Amino acid sequence: MAFGLKREQLVEWKQKIDDGEVAFLTHYWQDDRFPGYNTVTKVGCSDLSKLADWGSKHSLDPKWIHHRKDGYSHFDLIGDRQKAILLKEGLLEHIW
Repeated sequence: MAFGLKREQLVEWKQKIDDGEVAFLTHYWQDDRFPGYNTVTKVGCSDLSKLADWGSKHSLDPKWIHHRKDGYSHFDLIGDRQKAILLKEGLLEHIW
């Protein structure tokens, strides 16, 4: 379940994806499969090759891309890997 997300943030994330950018969206999140984690960062791009290449830089398997019919395919980052990648990308505002 996602929460703590403003509509403007979602619209901006989708626009960046539509423009072919690698886009980041972090929000509060709760899933019983991952107890103890309370945020997720979705990293998306409309260019799936570009997204896979970005993921490879961070040791993310392209099989982990959530392929979506609506065009907003993305990786989900949680936990220590989420924090390490956000630090490496210089996205401190996404670390809560």
